[in-house]
Amino acid sequence: MVKYQDTALNDIFSALADPTRRALLARLEGEDALSISALAQPFEVSLPAVMKHLNVLSDAGLITREKTGRTVSVRLQAEPMAHAMQWLSRYEHFWAERLDRLAAFVEAAPDTDFGPETANSAKSPKRPKPTAKKAP
Repeated sequence: MVKYQDTALNDIFSALADPTRRALLARLEGEDALSISALAQPFEVSLPAVMKHLNVLSDAGLITREKTGRTVSVRLQAEPMAHAMQWLSRYEHFWAERLDRLAAFVEAAPDTDFGPETANSAKSPKRPKPTAKKAP
C-alpha cells in the first residue's frame, strides 16, 4: 500500500476542520491585524481556549503573531491555503463530472417523488401500534 504523507497539507486541513478556527480566520480576513484579546472578544470561549486554537492555526502556517510591547497582534497568512486549494482543484473536475451526470439523470427521470416520505416508506413498512396490556 502506498502511503502519501504531506504534513503541511494535513496540518492545514486539520486546522480548518474546527468551526471556531474558521471563524477566527474569517475575523482576520477583513483586518490587517488584531490583538488576541480583540480577536477573542466575540467568542464564548475562554482566552486560553482561543490561545490553543491560535496555536493550531500558527502551526499550520495560517496566521502569524507579532509582539509589540505587551500586545500580541495576529495576522492572516493566506498563502498556505493556496496549497490546500491546489490539492482540492485536482479533484474538482472529478466531482463536477459526477454532479453533472447526476443532474442529467434527475432531469431525465420521469416525474417521480424522491422526497423523504417515499424513501422512508420504501425502507420500512408501516407496522401496527402495540396495544397496552391490562394488568391482571
